[in-house]
Amino acid sequence: MNKIVANAEEAIQGIQDDMTLMLGGFGLCGIPENAITALVETGVTGLTCISNNAGVDDFGLGLLLQKRQIKKMVSSYVGENAEFERQMLSGELEVDLIPQGSLAERCRAGGAGIPAFFTPAGYGTEIAEGKEVRMFNGKPHILEMALTADFAIVKAWKGDRMGNLVFKGTARNFNPVMAMAGKITIAEVEELVEPGELDPNTIHTPGIFVQRIFQGEKYEKRIEQRTVRQKEA
Repeated sequence: MNKIVANAEEAIQGIQDDMTLMLGGFGLCGIPENAITALVETGVTGLTCISNNAGVDDFGLGLLLQKRQIKKMVSSYVGENAEFERQMLSGELEVDLIPQGSLAERCRAGGAGIPAFFTPAGYGTEIAEGKEVRMFNGKPHILEMALTADFAIVKAWKGDRMGNLVFKGTARNFNPVMAMAGKITIAEVEELVEPGELDPNTIHTPGIFVQRIFQGEKYEKRIEQRTVRQKEA
């Protein structure tokens, strides 16, 4: 079994206008940089993107926003992208803001085949508008629907040709749950290894969830916000 494709351009074949994509990452940590760049170059439009963040103005999903390739963002936090803010306020971009824990669970549920679940998060706010409410243990919960996507695009530290993935540190974030929820899952990795080189006990995403894998290159791994201490006199 060999799921390796040559590069990002080959990996994203089949992504068309108006599709729904899941993209792993948290801020700029663990985002599929190469695949996003390849998507920009295709000119595909009308995308619905499910991602915790919307990148920054000139990096990550911000590149797709600049080219007006995204019609809807399903996210949790979007405060670092001025172009996102402009498009949202002008009505150019449809936005569905979701509590972070609910977003993670909706992705996980989609990958696990669970169509919906009840959660107290968001009750009594705009998040709950139009949603079913039930009482559990005397506490109101709202019904949240699972999320799935035509393609899930994730970024891992290491992977093998069978699609088994290992994530590194906090770059793990949303990647494993999104890898489970795509009809087709694309994994870009920093290092490709042979089957058997990964310790089975360290594998975070089994290859059964991955259809395409490639080794990326030239990772910038930009820091979204850098805070430093002033040098003491």
